[in-house]
Amino acid sequence: MAVWDKNTLWGLLFLLAGAVGQTVIYPLTSTCAVRGSTVTLPCIFTPRKSFSDGGKEVPLKIVRVRWCKNHEICQGGTPSVFDSNSANRDPRYQYLGDMKTKCTLQIRDVQQGDSATFRFRMEADHPEGHFTNRTGVTVRVDDGSKMRIISSSDDKKLSRGETVTLLCASVCTFHQLEVTWFKDGHALSETGSSLLLIPLTAEDSGNYTCALKANMETVSEPYSLQVEAGNLNELTVVRLVLFSAHMLLIVTVASVIIKRTCCLQHRSRSAAES
Repeated sequence: MAVWDKNTLWGLLFLLAGAVGQTVIYPLTSTCAVRGSTVTLPCIFTPRKSFSDGGKEVPLKIVRVRWCKNHEICQGGTPSVFDSNSANRDPRYQYLGDMKTKCTLQIRDVQQGDSATFRFRMEADHPEGHFTNRTGVTVRVDDGSKMRIISSSDDKKLSRGETVTLLCASVCTFHQLEVTWFKDGHALSETGSSLLLIPLTAEDSGNYTCALKANMETVSEPYSLQVEAGNLNELTVVRLVLFSAHMLLIVTVASVIIKRTCCLQHRSRSAAES
């Protein structure tokens, strides 16, 4: 089975867009997000290059791009969540595209009101170049899901020196997450969705929880981690044996030297007295 990487997929989408002419493609037509998370809506577009006016080919240039919510055409005075011609923008909506081919939209700190269908529209310097893909991207916001912790190890009892990764995830969201990690109720400094513990020590034992940074109501059930002393590996055993033998040899040699020194001193005193 062929393995498609991200660059290959986007390349095919660009080829498809070029083959059919003016169009907007949403690789993701529906998605789900937990309130407080970040969701990205991938999008690419191919503008019309020109149009025929009385037998003369007139070039077109994109002068405006927009994203609207719950409007099929996204034209005229329709409220936009992003409008390249407006300076009055909601910072939660970040346009990650350009005026040429990319039209990706990112929604940060997702709210319940973002449960809607979002559509992209391009506008050129002539109405012949205006276009909206009415399919859009439907976003469903889950307001009640709790986060959950997934461990890279099936065993909750691990030994010192081992490595484990805890993942803060949701049954709904698979996008960029900013979370708060807790150990025994105390917040940790890590904010990413993954918590790497390496190497494990006894101090890592405890109950771990996590929640979306912007929505503490999503706090997960506790994940109990216990770090045990563990068995000594063969290399450690060999080192201990060699160290013990070395120390025993030093003590033995020192005892012989001390005993001989004492005997010589005793003989010298005896010879002096006689």
